[in-house]
Amino acid sequence: MKPLVKKLIKKNLKISFAESCTGGMLASSITSISGASKIFNIGLVTYSNQAKIKFLKVNKNIIKKYGAVSHECCLAMVNNLSRISKANINVSITGIAGPNGGTKQKPVGLVYIGIKKGSKTHINKYFFKSKKRTSIQKATVKKALSLVLGILK
Repeated sequence: MKPLVKKLIKKNLKISFAESCTGGMLASSITSISGASKIFNIGLVTYSNQAKIKFLKVNKNIIKKYGAVSHECCLAMVNNLSRISKANINVSITGIAGPNGGTKQKPVGLVYIGIKKGSKTHINKYFFKSKKRTSIQKATVKKALSLVLGILK
């Protein structure tokens, strides 16, 4: 986390997060670092579908048609966060941390991470095999941070 915060400060970039299954863990990993106030803008934990609709303005039809854990929902989350936060880099996370809630089509460990920097947006789909909730959450945060570091190179 420290290298990321340092790099964002050096490049004078702001970052914001919209998290679901990680419940604020991503924001916490950044705000636990001294100097984070220079680069951290907004962290929204939109855990429920209602929160995604109300605060992130995700169209309810996207959730109805594709589900909250989908490429489409993750894309809407990151695009709308970008409009709200005005940060240089925006990250959205939605997934199933388990141990319950998975299906054959969407098993526990399925996570989407969206990253938007400027006009470029990437939605990444991952499947973390652990059946432990905190392991899936930590793996998701670690992956999201490494993706952000990757786009800063």
